[in-house]
Amino acid sequence: MLSRTADHLFWMARYMERAENTARMLDVNYQTSLLPQSAGVAELGWKGLLSISELSLDFARRYDTVSARNVMDYMVRDGSNPSSIAACLRAARENARAVRGTLTTEVWETQNQTWLEFNRLLGTGRLQRDPAQFFEWVKFRSHLSRGVTLGTMLQDEAFHFLRIGTFLERADNTARLLDVKFHAVQSEFFGAASQKDLEYDFYHWSAILRSVSGFEVYRKVYRNVIRPEKVAELLILRPDMPRSLAACLNEVVLNLRDVANEQSHETLRRAGRLRADLQYGSIEEILATGLHAFLTQFLDRVNDLGAGISRDFLVPVSG
Repeated sequence: MLSRTADHLFWMARYMERAENTARMLDVNYQTSLLPQSAGVAELGWKGLLSISELSLDFARRYDTVSARNVMDYMVRDGSNPSSIAACLRAARENARAVRGTLTTEVWETQNQTWLEFNRLLGTGRLQRDPAQFFEWVKFRSHLSRGVTLGTMLQDEAFHFLRIGTFLERADNTARLLDVKFHAVQSEFFGAASQKDLEYDFYHWSAILRSVSGFEVYRKVYRNVIRPEKVAELLILRPDMPRSLAACLNEVVLNLRDVANEQSHETLRRAGRLRADLQYGSIEEILATGLHAFLTQFLDRVNDLGAGISRDFLVPVSG
């Protein structure tokens, strides 16, 4: 496959996944902000969301205050913000348009219709009237995009590059979400907490799980109260949890094997090593060495993996 075609497919999938992840984070933050809490606590939640995407400085240059309205405007409709839903859906559509001949008609039409409908919904004021419903729509369109890809595309190299892009982006996002959110509420880690603290923690951890469609999964797997260490275990080490780090790396390695070439041996080795660390790790070991340190190292290794994939398969970055 031509490197330029592989590049468009890889980034089309990454941008679509990023749009969904941004919608998930905005939705859970919006739902959490409706809980009884001080203005300061609510502001910290929105600051945390900007921190996940490393956009705090850019946001500060554009807006005077961190508020729900400003952050949602910046993260949804601001086309100059590369992580906004608008920028991601536009980029996904442009990458799809560049390789229309490689995609099935259904895949292309899904991408194109998503972009057109997104702009129509923004124009009708849906975001302001019902943010939760708007974010659900974005998630649904991402699900539809993946489903159409699975259901209509030949499972050849084009398919594998789409899958690599999807799961590399998902791994990055889950790690960022965990890293930031686990610092937001910590009373359960530090001895006695008031009943009010414990009630807030329950809603906080529930919100984190819901942001990755993991609330019902947690109940099914652990069958007890929500504990921070169990949330971490589910989202890091459980290979049967679709948005966990372990599940994402399994998919990345499997699809990398199917497109391997003469120069990709080192990238595949690093991906396999990272998967093995998750496969044979334990949450006790991770917490003992520090969750933040573990996730920071994981993000570095995922970024390194992305650079290796670009070097081995995609269009070289100039400059």
